[in-house]
Amino acid sequence: MKYIDLLHDAKTKLKNSSINTAEIDSELLLSKSLNLNREDILLNLNSIASQNQIKIFFNKINKRLNKEPIAYILGKKDFWKTNFTITKNVLIPRPETEIIVEQALKLIPIFSQKNILDIGTGSGCIIISILLERKKCIGTAIDISKEAIKLAKYNAKMQHVGNRLDFKNLNIDNFFSKKYDLIVSNPPYVKNYLIKYLLEDVKNFEPYLALDGGLNGCKVIEKVIRRSSELLKRNGNLILEIDPHQIYETKRIMKNNNFHKINIIKDLSGNYRCIIARKN
Repeated sequence: MKYIDLLHDAKTKLKNSSINTAEIDSELLLSKSLNLNREDILLNLNSIASQNQIKIFFNKINKRLNKEPIAYILGKKDFWKTNFTITKNVLIPRPETEIIVEQALKLIPIFSQKNILDIGTGSGCIIISILLERKKCIGTAIDISKEAIKLAKYNAKMQHVGNRLDFKNLNIDNFFSKKYDLIVSNPPYVKNYLIKYLLEDVKNFEPYLALDGGLNGCKVIEKVIRRSSELLKRNGNLILEIDPHQIYETKRIMKNNNFHKINIIKDLSGNYRCIIARKN
């Protein structure tokens, strides 16, 4: 069967299941199945795939038909300026989370030596991206998931920053360390009773622990802010990703925990997505 026919059949199946990224998904999954670059496939559409390759390809298409996220099927996701290995044990990195990296880099002069903490590191994409841009900085990444820490360590090794990054598999309440210049976090912030209304790709596949923000969505946010107040140096900064509807509650919690100079940043869609504050 020719590449062009495989792509046509797969795209039709995905479109019929209301997957609006049918074309790009088909191309990426065929690329993965054939172990070829997507560009090579598009330049050789009349080439013929083997029966085994066809079987592998449609197995992946069936996973996508069941709404499994493309990042989990491919086992990777682009974030900031590089590519990260991804498993079902961690939240899939999203473009809006890159705002944390962008704002962190604005706070860190290129040749400065800063100590950075990433709370709930997941795949490690945030702290690793920062360290790749700031060669003299060091960091600590913590997560309550053993599998997440294992994956973040792997990604750090692949990106050659493992020697500047320490990993801790524990709850932030049990973390006691030296003071940090900067703390970053993308904590769970979905109200738990709303999780069932999320897209199938999210609610059926991404880790519940990485989504559940408690009854009001701020349970983990409050914990992160409280502990950050204790772990930051004086005039140290905290950068959080939040839901646009949590701005006022998050600001209130920050003010009650010795933070000031609170700044809200919008994402590319114009939604308030990131909050930055300085410890008094």
